[in-house]
Amino acid sequence: MSPSVVVKIGTSSITNPSGGVAHDVLANVARDVSAARRQGWSVVVVTSGAITAGWASVGGGRPRPHDATILQAVSAVGQPLLMQAWGEAFTREALSVGQVLLSPLDFSDRAQYLHARGTLEALAALDVVAVVNENDAVADEEIRFGDNDRLAALVANLVGASHLVLLTDTDGLLTADPRLDPNATLIEEVTSFDEELIASAGLSRSGVGSGGMASKLSAARMATWSGVTAVIAPAHAEHALARALAGETAFGTTFVARADRLSARKSWIAFAVSSRGALSVNEGATRALMHEGRSLLRVGVTSVRGDFVEGDAVEVRGPRGEVLAKGLVRASADAFADGDDVVIHRDDLVLLRSPE
Repeated sequence: MSPSVVVKIGTSSITNPSGGVAHDVLANVARDVSAARRQGWSVVVVTSGAITAGWASVGGGRPRPHDATILQAVSAVGQPLLMQAWGEAFTREALSVGQVLLSPLDFSDRAQYLHARGTLEALAALDVVAVVNENDAVADEEIRFGDNDRLAALVANLVGASHLVLLTDTDGLLTADPRLDPNATLIEEVTSFDEELIASAGLSRSGVGSGGMASKLSAARMATWSGVTAVIAPAHAEHALARALAGETAFGTTFVARADRLSARKSWIAFAVSSRGALSVNEGATRALMHEGRSLLRVGVTSVRGDFVEGDAVEVRGPRGEVLAKGLVRASADAFADGDDVVIHRDDLVLLRSPE
Protein backbone atom coordinates (compact mmCIF):
# COMPACT_ATOMS: atom_id res chain seq x y z
CA MET A 1 0.00 0.00 0.00
CA SER A 2 1.45 3.37 -1.03
CA PRO A 3 2.05 6.08 1.59
CA SER A 4 -0.56 8.81 1.58
CA VAL A 5 -0.60 12.46 2.56
CA VAL A 6 -3.25 15.13 2.98
CA VAL A 7 -1.85 18.57 2.20
CA LYS A 8 -3.82 21.63 3.27
CA ILE A 9 -3.13 25.19 2.18
CA GLY A 10 -4.78 28.16 3.82
CA THR A 11 -6.51 31.25 2.49
CA SER A 12 -3.68 33.66 3.25
CA SER A 13 -1.25 31.45 1.32
CA ILE A 14 -3.24 30.99 -1.89
CA THR A 15 -4.75 34.44 -2.29
CA ASN A 16 -2.96 37.67 -3.15
CA PRO A 17 -3.32 41.02 -1.31
CA SER A 18 -6.34 41.95 -3.46
CA GLY A 19 -8.08 38.69 -2.56
CA GLY A 20 -7.69 37.00 -5.92
CA VAL A 21 -6.20 33.55 -6.39
CA ALA A 22 -2.39 33.45 -6.25
CA HIS A 23 -1.86 31.29 -9.33
CA ASP A 24 1.89 31.01 -8.81
CA VAL A 25 1.38 29.43 -5.38
CA LEU A 26 -1.13 26.92 -6.74
CA ALA A 27 1.31 26.07 -9.53
CA ASN A 28 4.05 25.39 -6.96
CA VAL A 29 1.76 23.14 -4.92
CA ALA A 30 0.67 21.27 -8.06
CA ARG A 31 4.32 20.67 -9.02
CA ASP A 32 5.07 19.36 -5.54
CA VAL A 33 2.01 17.10 -5.56
CA SER A 34 2.96 15.77 -8.99
CA ALA A 35 6.50 15.03 -7.78
CA ALA A 36 5.20 13.29 -4.67
CA ARG A 37 2.90 11.12 -6.77
CA ARG A 38 5.83 10.08 -8.97
CA GLN A 39 7.59 8.96 -5.79
CA GLY A 40 4.65 6.73 -4.90
CA TRP A 41 2.62 8.98 -2.63
CA SER A 42 -1.16 9.16 -2.78
CA VAL A 43 -2.15 12.82 -2.28
CA VAL A 44 -5.35 14.61 -1.29
CA VAL A 45 -5.41 18.42 -1.34
CA VAL A 46 -7.54 20.41 1.13
CA THR A 47 -7.98 24.01 0.01
CA SER A 48 -9.32 27.20 1.52
CA GLY A 49 -9.94 30.52 -0.19
CA ALA A 50 -13.41 30.31 -1.75
CA ILE A 51 -14.91 33.19 0.23
CA THR A 52 -11.91 35.47 -0.26
CA ALA A 53 -11.76 34.70 -3.99
CA GLY A 54 -15.50 35.23 -4.31
CA TRP A 55 -15.45 38.60 -2.60
CA ALA A 56 -12.56 39.74 -4.81
CA SER A 57 -14.85 39.00 -7.75
CA VAL A 58 -18.10 40.61 -6.57
CA GLY A 59 -17.11 42.91 -3.70
CA GLY A 60 -16.02 45.84 -5.82
CA GLY A 61 -13.29 46.80 -3.34
CA ARG A 62 -15.71 47.14 -0.43
CA PRO A 63 -14.78 45.81 3.04
CA ARG A 64 -15.46 42.11 3.45
CA PRO A 65 -18.90 41.52 5.04
CA HIS A 66 -19.51 39.56 8.24
CA ASP A 67 -23.07 38.40 7.61
CA ALA A 68 -23.06 34.58 7.42
CA THR A 69 -25.67 34.39 4.66
CA ILE A 70 -23.77 36.85 2.46
CA LEU A 71 -20.53 34.97 3.03
CA GLN A 72 -22.20 31.70 2.04
CA ALA A 73 -23.39 33.30 -1.19
CA VAL A 74 -19.92 34.73 -1.79
CA SER A 75 -18.38 31.28 -1.34
CA ALA A 76 -20.68 29.98 -4.09
CA VAL A 77 -19.10 32.59 -6.38
CA GLY A 78 -15.55 31.86 -5.28
CA GLN A 79 -15.60 28.05 -5.26
CA PRO A 80 -15.74 27.59 -9.06
CA LEU A 81 -13.09 30.30 -9.48
CA LEU A 82 -10.90 28.43 -7.01
CA MET A 83 -11.45 25.06 -8.70
CA GLN A 84 -10.76 26.57 -12.13
CA ALA A 85 -7.42 27.82 -10.80
CA TRP A 86 -6.59 24.42 -9.30
CA GLY A 87 -7.61 22.72 -12.53
CA GLU A 88 -5.32 24.95 -14.57
CA ALA A 89 -2.41 24.38 -12.17
CA PHE A 90 -2.75 20.59 -12.30
CA THR A 91 -3.39 20.51 -16.06
CA ARG A 92 0.15 21.85 -16.50
CA GLU A 93 1.28 18.73 -14.61
CA ALA A 94 -0.89 16.49 -16.83
CA LEU A 95 -3.18 15.69 -13.89
CA SER A 96 -6.95 15.89 -13.50
CA VAL A 97 -8.67 17.19 -10.37
CA GLY A 98 -11.97 16.33 -8.73
CA GLN A 99 -13.90 18.66 -6.44
CA VAL A 100 -15.12 17.19 -3.15
CA LEU A 101 -17.20 19.46 -0.90
CA LEU A 102 -17.71 18.11 2.61
CA SER A 103 -19.75 19.17 5.63
CA PRO A 104 -19.63 18.05 9.28
CA LEU A 105 -22.62 15.77 8.67
CA ASP A 106 -20.48 13.79 6.23
CA PHE A 107 -18.29 12.87 9.19
CA SER A 108 -20.76 12.61 12.06
CA ASP A 109 -23.06 10.19 10.22
CA ARG A 110 -21.28 6.84 9.89
CA ALA A 111 -22.92 5.95 6.56
CA GLN A 112 -22.05 9.34 5.06
CA TYR A 113 -18.52 8.97 6.42
CA LEU A 114 -18.06 5.69 4.56
CA HIS A 115 -19.59 7.17 1.38
CA ALA A 116 -17.11 10.07 1.54
CA ARG A 117 -14.24 7.62 1.97
CA GLY A 118 -15.49 5.63 -1.01
CA THR A 119 -15.58 8.73 -3.20
CA LEU A 120 -12.01 9.71 -2.32
CA GLU A 121 -10.81 6.14 -2.90
CA ALA A 122 -12.55 6.05 -6.27
CA LEU A 123 -10.94 9.33 -7.34
CA ALA A 124 -7.53 7.93 -6.38
CA ALA A 125 -8.24 4.77 -8.40
CA LEU A 126 -9.07 6.98 -11.40
CA ASP A 127 -5.70 8.75 -10.94
CA VAL A 128 -7.51 12.01 -10.12
CA VAL A 129 -6.26 14.46 -7.47
CA ALA A 130 -9.08 15.13 -5.00
CA VAL A 131 -9.36 18.81 -4.04
CA VAL A 132 -11.42 19.08 -0.86
CA ASN A 133 -13.10 22.11 0.68
CA GLU A 134 -15.89 22.69 3.16
CA ASN A 135 -19.31 23.13 1.57
CA ASP A 136 -19.50 26.74 2.79
CA ALA A 137 -22.41 27.70 0.54
CA VAL A 138 -24.90 25.56 2.49
CA ALA A 139 -23.11 24.92 5.81
CA ASP A 140 -25.05 25.69 8.98
CA GLU A 141 -23.03 28.25 10.93
CA GLU A 142 -23.52 26.29 14.16
CA ILE A 143 -22.30 22.95 12.80
CA ARG A 144 -19.60 23.97 10.33
CA PHE A 145 -15.96 22.95 10.77
CA GLY A 146 -14.89 26.51 11.53
CA ASP A 147 -11.55 26.12 9.77
CA ASN A 148 -10.04 23.81 7.20
CA ASP A 149 -7.25 22.67 9.50
CA ARG A 150 -9.79 20.53 11.36
CA LEU A 151 -11.28 19.40 8.05
CA ALA A 152 -7.82 18.35 6.82
CA ALA A 153 -7.18 16.31 9.98
CA LEU A 154 -10.54 14.58 9.59
CA VAL A 155 -9.79 13.83 5.92
CA ALA A 156 -6.40 12.41 6.92
CA ASN A 157 -8.18 10.04 9.28
CA LEU A 158 -10.86 9.32 6.67
CA VAL A 159 -8.39 8.12 4.03
CA GLY A 160 -5.95 6.50 6.47
CA ALA A 161 -3.15 8.90 5.57
CA SER A 162 0.32 8.50 7.03
CA HIS A 163 1.03 12.26 6.90
CA LEU A 164 -0.80 15.57 7.22
CA VAL A 165 1.01 18.67 5.93
CA LEU A 166 -0.45 22.07 6.85
CA LEU A 167 1.06 24.74 4.60
CA THR A 168 0.76 28.21 6.08
CA ASP A 169 2.25 31.71 6.08
CA THR A 170 4.62 31.06 9.00
CA ASP A 171 7.77 28.96 9.33
CA GLY A 172 6.02 26.55 11.69
CA LEU A 173 5.19 26.55 15.39
CA LEU A 174 7.32 29.10 17.24
CA THR A 175 8.17 29.43 20.93
CA ALA A 176 6.11 32.65 21.06
CA ASP A 177 4.10 34.96 18.84
CA PRO A 178 6.80 36.67 16.70
CA ARG A 179 4.67 39.82 16.58
CA LEU A 180 5.17 40.14 20.33
CA ASP A 181 8.53 38.46 20.86
CA PRO A 182 11.28 39.07 18.27
CA ASN A 183 13.35 36.30 19.89
CA ALA A 184 10.77 33.59 19.11
CA THR A 185 12.38 30.49 17.62
CA LEU A 186 11.13 27.51 15.67
CA ILE A 187 10.00 24.39 17.52
CA GLU A 188 11.26 21.63 15.24
CA GLU A 189 9.57 18.60 16.81
CA VAL A 190 6.63 18.01 19.13
CA THR A 191 6.06 14.66 20.83
CA SER A 192 3.28 15.64 23.24
CA PHE A 193 0.80 18.43 23.84
CA ASP A 194 0.70 20.50 27.02
CA GLU A 195 -0.68 23.86 28.15
CA GLU A 196 2.63 25.67 27.54
CA LEU A 197 2.71 24.46 23.94
CA ILE A 198 -0.89 25.50 23.31
CA ALA A 199 -0.24 28.92 24.87
CA SER A 200 2.52 29.55 22.33
CA ALA A 201 -0.05 29.59 19.52
CA GLY A 202 -1.64 32.89 18.54
CA LEU A 203 -4.67 33.83 16.44
CA SER A 204 -4.82 34.12 12.65
CA ARG A 205 -2.12 36.60 11.62
CA SER A 206 -3.53 37.44 8.22
CA GLY A 207 -7.09 38.36 9.14
CA VAL A 208 -8.45 36.58 6.04
CA GLY A 209 -8.37 32.99 7.26
CA SER A 210 -10.61 31.40 9.87
CA GLY A 211 -7.86 29.42 11.53
CA GLY A 212 -4.51 30.39 13.02
CA MET A 213 -1.81 28.48 14.85
CA ALA A 214 -4.22 27.35 17.57
CA SER A 215 -6.41 25.59 15.02
CA LYS A 216 -3.33 23.99 13.45
CA LEU A 217 -2.24 22.68 16.84
CA SER A 218 -5.68 21.21 17.36
CA ALA A 219 -5.55 19.59 13.94
CA ALA A 220 -2.07 18.22 14.60
CA ARG A 221 -3.25 16.73 17.88
CA MET A 222 -6.17 15.05 16.14
CA ALA A 223 -3.84 13.68 13.50
CA THR A 224 -1.19 12.32 15.85
CA TRP A 225 -3.80 10.56 17.99
CA SER A 226 -4.93 8.82 14.80
CA GLY A 227 -1.35 7.71 14.10
CA VAL A 228 -0.72 10.39 11.48
CA THR A 229 2.53 12.39 11.39
CA ALA A 230 1.66 16.09 11.07
CA VAL A 231 3.86 18.91 9.77
CA ILE A 232 3.24 22.66 9.85
CA ALA A 233 5.42 24.20 7.14
CA PRO A 234 5.82 27.47 5.18
CA ALA A 235 3.69 27.46 2.03
CA HIS A 236 5.96 29.81 0.07
CA ALA A 237 9.15 27.81 0.58
CA GLU A 238 10.64 26.05 -2.43
CA HIS A 239 9.42 22.42 -2.66
CA ALA A 240 7.61 22.77 0.66
CA LEU A 241 5.68 19.50 0.43
CA ALA A 242 8.71 17.41 -0.51
CA ARG A 243 10.78 18.90 2.31
CA ALA A 244 8.01 18.34 4.83
CA LEU A 245 7.58 14.70 3.79
CA ALA A 246 11.35 14.16 3.89
CA GLY A 247 11.50 15.44 7.47
CA GLU A 248 14.12 18.04 6.60
CA THR A 249 15.88 19.40 9.68
CA ALA A 250 14.82 22.91 10.75
CA PHE A 251 12.05 22.99 8.16
CA GLY A 252 8.65 23.46 9.75
CA THR A 253 7.40 21.73 12.88
CA THR A 254 6.89 17.96 12.90
CA PHE A 255 4.35 16.41 15.28
CA VAL A 256 5.24 12.81 15.96
CA ALA A 257 2.42 10.30 15.57
CA ARG A 258 1.42 8.28 18.63
CA ALA A 259 2.72 4.73 18.54
CA ASP A 260 -0.60 3.34 19.77
CA ARG A 261 -2.73 4.79 17.01
CA LEU A 262 -6.49 4.65 17.35
CA SER A 263 -8.45 2.35 15.08
CA ALA A 264 -10.36 4.02 12.25
CA ARG A 265 -13.64 3.60 14.12
CA LYS A 266 -12.30 4.95 17.40
CA SER A 267 -10.73 7.90 15.57
CA TRP A 268 -14.17 8.57 14.12
CA ILE A 269 -15.72 8.51 17.59
CA ALA A 270 -12.97 10.70 19.08
CA PHE A 271 -12.77 13.43 16.46
CA ALA A 272 -15.45 13.23 13.76
CA VAL A 273 -18.59 12.96 15.87
CA SER A 274 -19.72 15.98 17.87
CA SER A 275 -20.48 15.47 21.56
CA ARG A 276 -24.15 15.87 22.46
CA GLY A 277 -23.67 15.86 26.22
CA ALA A 278 -21.47 14.82 29.12
CA LEU A 279 -21.44 12.23 31.87
CA SER A 280 -19.58 12.97 35.11
CA VAL A 281 -18.14 9.92 36.87
CA ASN A 282 -16.76 9.11 40.31
CA GLU A 283 -13.26 8.01 41.31
CA GLY A 284 -14.10 4.32 41.00
CA ALA A 285 -15.35 4.70 37.45
CA THR A 286 -12.33 6.85 36.58
CA ARG A 287 -10.01 4.11 37.79
CA ALA A 288 -11.94 1.42 35.89
CA LEU A 289 -11.82 3.39 32.63
CA MET A 290 -8.31 4.76 32.79
CA HIS A 291 -6.40 1.85 34.32
CA GLU A 292 -8.48 -1.31 33.90
CA GLY A 293 -9.87 -0.97 30.39
CA ARG A 294 -13.44 -1.42 31.59
CA SER A 295 -16.78 -0.27 30.20
CA LEU A 296 -18.58 2.62 31.89
CA LEU A 297 -21.33 1.38 34.21
CA ARG A 298 -24.34 3.33 35.36
CA VAL A 299 -23.33 3.05 39.01
CA GLY A 300 -20.23 5.15 38.31
CA VAL A 301 -22.12 8.09 36.77
CA THR A 302 -22.73 11.00 39.15
CA SER A 303 -24.48 13.45 36.79
CA VAL A 304 -25.86 13.68 33.27
CA ARG A 305 -25.81 16.77 31.03
CA GLY A 306 -27.16 17.31 27.52
CA ASP A 307 -29.99 16.23 25.28
CA PHE A 308 -28.66 13.04 23.71
CA VAL A 309 -30.23 9.85 22.42
CA GLU A 310 -28.98 6.29 22.24
CA GLY A 311 -25.97 6.08 19.92
CA ASP A 312 -24.93 9.71 20.34
CA ALA A 313 -21.40 10.65 21.38
CA VAL A 314 -20.89 12.16 24.84
CA GLU A 315 -17.88 13.26 26.86
CA VAL A 316 -16.93 11.43 30.03
CA ARG A 317 -15.68 13.83 32.70
CA GLY A 318 -13.80 12.98 35.88
CA PRO A 319 -14.56 14.12 39.43
CA ARG A 320 -12.76 17.43 38.85
CA GLY A 321 -14.47 18.14 35.53
CA GLU A 322 -11.56 17.00 33.37
CA VAL A 323 -12.40 15.28 30.06
CA LEU A 324 -11.33 11.65 30.34
CA ALA A 325 -12.94 10.01 27.36
CA LYS A 326 -15.62 10.11 24.71
CA GLY A 327 -18.00 7.38 23.69
CA LEU A 328 -21.32 6.30 22.23
CA VAL A 329 -24.06 5.99 24.87
CA ARG A 330 -26.52 3.12 25.13
CA ALA A 331 -29.39 5.19 26.56
CA SER A 332 -30.99 8.55 25.89
CA ALA A 333 -30.74 11.38 28.40
CA ASP A 334 -34.44 11.31 29.28
CA ALA A 335 -34.44 7.54 29.88
CA PHE A 336 -30.97 7.29 31.36
CA ALA A 337 -32.04 5.79 34.69
CA ASP A 338 -33.98 2.97 33.02
CA GLY A 339 -31.37 1.75 30.55
CA ASP A 340 -28.83 -1.05 30.56
CA ASP A 341 -26.23 -1.21 33.34
CA VAL A 342 -23.50 -0.66 30.75
CA VAL A 343 -23.72 3.02 29.77
CA ILE A 344 -20.82 3.03 27.29
CA HIS A 345 -19.23 -0.24 26.21
CA ARG A 346 -15.43 -0.20 26.10
CA ASP A 347 -15.53 -0.95 22.35
CA ASP A 348 -17.39 2.37 21.90
CA LEU A 349 -15.14 4.34 24.26
CA VAL A 350 -12.00 6.35 23.47
CA LEU A 351 -9.67 7.62 26.20
CA LEU A 352 -8.68 11.23 25.53
CA ARG A 353 -5.94 11.49 28.11
CA SER A 354 -3.16 9.18 29.18
CA PRO A 355 -3.51 7.31 32.49
CA GLU A 356 -1.55 9.07 35.23
